Amino acid sequence: MTTTAPQQPPGTPTDAGLRRGVMSGPELAAQAIANIAPSAVIAFTAAAIFLGAGNGTIYAFGLATIVILCVGYCVVVFARKHASAGSLYTYVSKGLGPAGAYLAGATLLIGCFGIAAASLMGSVSYMSQFLTLLGVPASGLGWSIGLAIVLGGLATLFTIRGIRLSARVSLVLELLSVAIILVLLISALVWAGPGAWDPAQLLAEGSSFQGIAAGMVLGILGFVGFSSADALGREAKNPYKAIPRAIMWSALTVGILYVFAAYTQIAVLGDDLATAASPLESMSELIGMPAWFAPVLTFGVAASFFAVVVAPLNVIGRIVYVMGKEGVVHERFGRTHERHLTPHRVLLAAGALAVVVDIVFLTAGADPMEILVWVNTWGTYGYMVAYALVAIACVVYTQRAGMRNGLVWVCATIAVATMAYVFFANVFPVPAFPFNVIPYVFIICVLAALTRYWYLKARQPEVIARIGNTETSAMDGVG
Repeated sequence: MTTTAPQQPPGTPTDAGLRRGVMSGPELAAQAIANIAPSAVIAFTAAAIFLGAGNGTIYAFGLATIVILCVGYCVVVFARKHASAGSLYTYVSKGLGPAGAYLAGATLLIGCFGIAAASLMGSVSYMSQFLTLLGVPASGLGWSIGLAIVLGGLATLFTIRGIRLSARVSLVLELLSVAIILVLLISALVWAGPGAWDPAQLLAEGSSFQGIAAGMVLGILGFVGFSSADALGREAKNPYKAIPRAIMWSALTVGILYVFAAYTQIAVLGDDLATAASPLESMSELIGMPAWFAPVLTFGVAASFFAVVVAPLNVIGRIVYVMGKEGVVHERFGRTHERHLTPHRVLLAAGALAVVVDIVFLTAGADPMEILVWVNTWGTYGYMVAYALVAIACVVYTQRAGMRNGLVWVCATIAVATMAYVFFANVFPVPAFPFNVIPYVFIICVLAALTRYWYLKARQPEVIARIGNTETSAMDGVG
């Protein structure tokens, strides 16, 4: 493995750096799972897939899991040999060079920011419902803006105070929310008794391949951000083993959870799942859960959304930190807080911008859940492009290195073809407003980001040569 230390411009200040080797395997998995937000996905996605896939919903989730594991394998090929805070930005450089790395970094930042800003609105919506169930009239524009500021500020604070603190907060909140939902799902199966056995789902009765394929699209969107542990190469203990394990096992575990949750919701609610405004709440009422469970369930979903605000902010901080080291962005973003050892300037800017974007939508009259869907869709396009790029880069990288890559070819082909299909399925047939314009907003944002690359290539070609070369071992003496 070869690493190249980035040549900093003369007079560039050194910084305290990121903490080294403080993240355990469970904490890395927490970062990955929190970025996925399985509780939030379970609350909505199974019902949306059921509309088209019907009894084939569990197979839609199963196929989505296979596709994500294919993407994960391509990421793991890099993670076993390269440790960095740059995530896919660094990995793609090994196969596609500076241009590919920059595009992967830009699209991944769009993805992370979109998921963070969108999930903030999800947390606001469910926290508002939770407070209302407790007797606090937490509705209206003022409450939404206030909650956005408070929750966005807390998420930013946790990320600045330290990666271990933010990871543990995410782990506790996600474990809590998943535990609450598992209690409901298991209770529902017990309540259903013999009716919990649903062979129609195992045989996918009444389902079509087209419906299952369409459902798979939504299933894949439920995994975005699963590889976020790869941004913690410097902060992980034994990163070359721990990060690959966190990526693959978190994806597999969440995939199994999705299949189980979908099976249970369909077995218990049946066709009512397609019309339920909140399937988990409907299930809770149907099986007669105690009155106190409703606010607990609502808080659990709010906590899951909050955890996924924290996780992508951590990734944004690390990617931009590496870019600052390499001169791609201003060098001040390539320095960390002297005491907390986190890229505080990036985190402050990203957290504040997420709050501002949401407030703009709120004051324009949008509902928090509408903002969640709109901004999440925009961010998902970023993840899809980054995932396709890392798959292509993995093929090129292994080919150049003379590595056995038969499985890489299979996984990369599945990953790229599926990402292309997902993008096509989201733009054709042309969806209703505003979903018809979101792809073009995404493309405009990418082009705007690329102007920076073109500027650097024309004016500072030495910076282009440094892109993607900042790995953990190359940062010694910097922090």
